[in-house]
Amino acid sequence: MGEGRFPELSDVSEHIGQSVTSARPGRVEMTWTPGEHLCNPAGGVHGGYIAMILDNAVCFASASTGDHFVPQLTLNLNIDYLRGVQAGQTYTVVSTCVHPGRTRLYSTAAITDAQGRVIAQASGSTIPNQAFAR
Repeated sequence: MGEGRFPELSDVSEHIGQSVTSARPGRVEMTWTPGEHLCNPAGGVHGGYIAMILDNAVCFASASTGDHFVPQLTLNLNIDYLRGVQAGQTYTVVSTCVHPGRTRLYSTAAITDAQGRVIAQASGSTIPNQAFAR
């Protein structure tokens, strides 16, 4: 990822509407277009899906710091929900690895709308999933 090459994304990425648009060591950018199937009964995108995209972003930023892609395990994720997310709109998600430690990495992520307003933001710690380490 740190060289701009992306690992194959799972069906989950398609289901939630995320797409990695760029990556460099320590920074990953995505677009996110949530569908109606992610909405709660009130009509907005469910907070759990907002948490999921932020978790993915934090993990991708951490993973982008390695020599090769190693999936990350989330140790903690802190989220601030600031505005509602609407289905069918495209959002930008930017994540940065703030501390690329050998055993514990710390990253931040933010979702912004088309007007550049922050919708939600997160910080989280991850560790490399040793089951995938080479």
